[in-house]
Amino acid sequence: MRPNRASRPGPTFTLGYEALSASRQPSGALESSERNRHCIGSIPCAAAVWKGRGRPLRGVFVMPAIDSETNPYSDLPEIAFWRNAVQNGDPRSPEGIYSRKFEIARDAKIATAGSCFAQHIARHLRAQGFPVIDMERAPGGFSGKAAEAFGYGLYSARYGNVYTVRQLLQLLQETKSAKETEQVVWERDGRYFDALRPGVEPDGLESPDEVMVHRQAHLKAVARMVRTMDLFIFTLGLTEAWVHRRTGVVYPTAPGVIAGRFDPDEFTFKNFTHSEILGDLQQVYRLLKRSRPELKIILTVSPVPLTATASGRHVLPATQYSKATLRSAAGEMADLHEDVDYFPSYEIITNPAARSDFFAGNLRSIAPQGVDTVMRTFSSAHVPEEASTIAAPPLSAESEPKRAPKPRDEDDVICEEMLLDAFAKGGC
Repeated sequence: MRPNRASRPGPTFTLGYEALSASRQPSGALESSERNRHCIGSIPCAAAVWKGRGRPLRGVFVMPAIDSETNPYSDLPEIAFWRNAVQNGDPRSPEGIYSRKFEIARDAKIATAGSCFAQHIARHLRAQGFPVIDMERAPGGFSGKAAEAFGYGLYSARYGNVYTVRQLLQLLQETKSAKETEQVVWERDGRYFDALRPGVEPDGLESPDEVMVHRQAHLKAVARMVRTMDLFIFTLGLTEAWVHRRTGVVYPTAPGVIAGRFDPDEFTFKNFTHSEILGDLQQVYRLLKRSRPELKIILTVSPVPLTATASGRHVLPATQYSKATLRSAAGEMADLHEDVDYFPSYEIITNPAARSDFFAGNLRSIAPQGVDTVMRTFSSAHVPEEASTIAAPPLSAESEPKRAPKPRDEDDVICEEMLLDAFAKGGC
């Protein structure tokens, strides 16, 4: 549609100088005005008034000037504008990106669970002196990496990585059921594994009965955790899962990756939707609040991309679907409940201003400076006196090539999903 000519009645038109290249500005056609804070999109920018004969400039977006009295953007803080908050902001210190909903008492008993990234959260909270619950401590003689390889010390109980909300709901329901869950034992080379936490016994156990004895002890530990905790921090990781067709049991890994055997007639792929995830979160909320009415919950989304997808899509849009869906459900859950907060781990790590510097060389694992930025942001809101103790290493120059992935160290995590990378063709 052609805009009105200047000779006709109508509003004054303004346009942003930034939209014009020097070669395209007609001589004498533009008359500078004072800086107009209400031009394109109401974002502050230089403006000029078209003083020609009413002909629009080709390729330039022109719109009516906006009255500051009625402009809803004119009084917004700087964090509301991309240019100020992201383009010109410091990704190592994203000001105003998180405002806590409630205070965490220094003596609050904290439980953590979730995908691989949640291990960083538990580790940093312990380092800051918070009483993070550990209901299944490593036996004598086990410590450090050896203990972590068997699932000790990673979370508040030995459940391993809980990638989906449905997996968490299933675990909580199991603690309250007198009936043993079916289809939870997988076999590999004559050894037996708990299919719902297959990574916690790397070498497996001697019999299915032994697996079930260990599982019952684990469920009792989880029940004690729920009765004890004051704050539950859960990191949502994936929408994709594998499900037993007959029973509906959800697994953290596909059968055949660590143990078991994949049979398409027995197992099916599931990619959870927003409504399913939100419904599961609501059920988790109700179960937890029955045991701990004063419980507070913090939700966050893992920024770690998918290692592989069984959705039939390219892994990049599959990752974006997963993260967007989880972020939407977690945000809506926080909006619905005053005692549920959302912390933006995902947004901090994927901030375009960081130019991927928060990722390691594989563009998937989170680099130490990314973890430090997340935890410093969290601490600045909840324990400001501790925030300054978390290092803020400088970002690398844009031209600096990514370093090759380093060997495992204290900043790395135990993540079964990474085993899927071994099935990629054309390299390891």
